[in-house]
Amino acid sequence: MKTTPRQSVTSAAAGPRLVQGSDERFTGYGVMGVPYASGHYLVLRDMLASSLGTAYRAIWHRDPTGRWTIFTTADPAVSCPRYFGSVAEVEQVPAIEVRWRDDWSVHVTMGTRLSWRLALKATSATRAMTTMGAVMPQRAWNSDAVLGSMGPMAGGVLRSGRVRLHGRTPNGQGFKAAPLQVWRVIDGDAELDGTPLGDLGPLTEQSRLGDFWLPQRGLFFVGQARFTASADTATTND
Repeated sequence: MKTTPRQSVTSAAAGPRLVQGSDERFTGYGVMGVPYASGHYLVLRDMLASSLGTAYRAIWHRDPTGRWTIFTTADPAVSCPRYFGSVAEVEQVPAIEVRWRDDWSVHVTMGTRLSWRLALKATSATRAMTTMGAVMPQRAWNSDAVLGSMGPMAGGVLRSGRVRLHGRTPNGQGFKAAPLQVWRVIDGDAELDGTPLGDLGPLTEQSRLGDFWLPQRGLFFVGQARFTASADTATTND
């Protein structure tokens, strides 16, 4: 797969489509997560289409004490806090901007509060995951059995720590994640509310929100997500 991150995002944004289903579905892209050796952690979500009717962007931030804050451009009831807000502070913000500097580098800003630069790269591991994502049928991405086996494999291939592609969110809903295309975050810097976050580096202990584990190496993705409140669609076994 030789498509660059910017090309993939541009294509996804030109005609975002939701997979079929009766659950809550999202299509978009973002940063699965970037850990900083200082203990900070950043996540980006740009949901281009939503079955709840509102496209939005969100930044998740973990500080070195482990406290999470979710900044969202949409009503928390129809964005990330709907699923993760019970373990995070929530703040609705006017805008989050994503600007591509070239095919492999992106600058994310949130007014004057956040400046986040990322340099991306395709590696043999991310190419393998992207190739798999291209050939898997949609029904496989909705299968607990398939996702249950893919998570540990993805974590090993990407060397990003524990990965779960399905499970239970902190707010109780089941989730299923489908990262169809993946790239590595290899460099960058970030400053939030006047505080530089420092060098990239894994957390001392891998962080998770419910069953959703945050990768220990920076990853950028284009993909889909599904959420449901049905008790029989997710497991909480570790």
